[in-house]
Amino acid sequence: MKLMKLLPAAGAATLLPMAALAQEATAEVATEVMDKGDVAWMMTATLLVLFMIVPGLALFYGGLVRSKNMLSVLMQCTSIAAMVMVIWVLYGYSFAFGGGTSPYWGGLGKLFLGGVTPDSMAATFTDGVVIPEYVFIAFQMTFAAITPALIVGAFAERIKFGAMMLFMALWVTLVYFPVAHMVWDSSGLIFNLGGGTGAIDFAGGTVVHINAGIAALVGALVIGKRVGYRKDNMAPHSMTLTLVGAAILWVGWFGFNAGSNLEANGGAALAMMNTFIATASAILAWNIIEKFTRKHSSMLGAASGMVAGLVAITPACGTVGPIGAIVLGAVASLGCYFFVAVVKNKMGYDDSLDVFGVHGVGGIIGAIGTGFLSSEAFGGVGTLADTAAAQTWIQIQAVLITVVWSGVVSFILYKLVDKIMGLRVSTDDERQGLDLSSHGESAYNY
Repeated sequence: MKLMKLLPAAGAATLLPMAALAQEATAEVATEVMDKGDVAWMMTATLLVLFMIVPGLALFYGGLVRSKNMLSVLMQCTSIAAMVMVIWVLYGYSFAFGGGTSPYWGGLGKLFLGGVTPDSMAATFTDGVVIPEYVFIAFQMTFAAITPALIVGAFAERIKFGAMMLFMALWVTLVYFPVAHMVWDSSGLIFNLGGGTGAIDFAGGTVVHINAGIAALVGALVIGKRVGYRKDNMAPHSMTLTLVGAAILWVGWFGFNAGSNLEANGGAALAMMNTFIATASAILAWNIIEKFTRKHSSMLGAASGMVAGLVAITPACGTVGPIGAIVLGAVASLGCYFFVAVVKNKMGYDDSLDVFGVHGVGGIIGAIGTGFLSSEAFGGVGTLADTAAAQTWIQIQAVLITVVWSGVVSFILYKLVDKIMGLRVSTDDERQGLDLSSHGESAYNY
């Protein structure tokens, strides 16, 4: 399975042997096959990923904050998604998948979607099978839209709306697009690790979750703790809405993971199965861990385990087997729980909604675990490298590159935005709540 199949074909033809008509000689004819079933599935998968952002992520995060900040989180997720969609069309797609030769960005070849028409095609994992490039662009656009929205959970309840929007515009430009290119473009740095074999990241463990998780941790540290942190009651105001949002995320994640196969076939079915079973395993594991450590299993823990399992299986969903998915989900819950319940408390940082603890840590566990669990010896479909050990080392390198790139650039961008307009709202505005102080309205009327 070659990751370069994720690249747009832009009308390029593949030579396939075709049977001649009766009593005519066999000839090789340049052809591309577009299956309407694949196209319909990819359109559906694209809408499922949008469903993950609004209302999924927005409700999940909204339920976790205090009621006076509910609307602000909904507004942040919605506005980030809208802004990134516009940026994606203007230059984001080009920067990520523009066909350039740089290992760090895709170039200017597709600015404003130049050269893309309804007849332009994008390659899939099967030679000669294509989908419309507009569908590929839209699918990847939803990935770009949800990734920065994940970050807002780390500094929820205390950031200026305008500063947040400026940071996200800069972040997708200088962090997300380059990492997407590095991982998924044939000229990308991470794509070519290990002498060209590259890291396995089926649906965005490095590009989405580690990338966002590290930026979230840096943001929590730079912006600082909420007023009254560890003194005031900051419990989630609606676990009901949190579960609704988490459930929507789980449903939408099938578009995220199975859609990354780009075709409606057995590969998508494997990704679908793994998305079910890794998530279920992670929920059960978190329940058990809480029972032993806190004497009871909580709904918040079940929702956290759900997301941890989804995050961890994302890079591995197309290459591990179902048993490997069960193992990965359980290990992810253990690792994420440790960072959420132990490390964060020891270190004292205020990652409000545990973006780093779940997305960052879960993404790292999933990315590294992909290296050996994809091996046929563990029930997977095989690795790109010759051995599981070699693939795991490539996965570790990919994680380290992503952590450093996202961490360093994110830190610079936070500091830059802080100098330009200030990152944090005033203490009075924070105490009042961002719903009223930043948006002049409230999520609830009472």
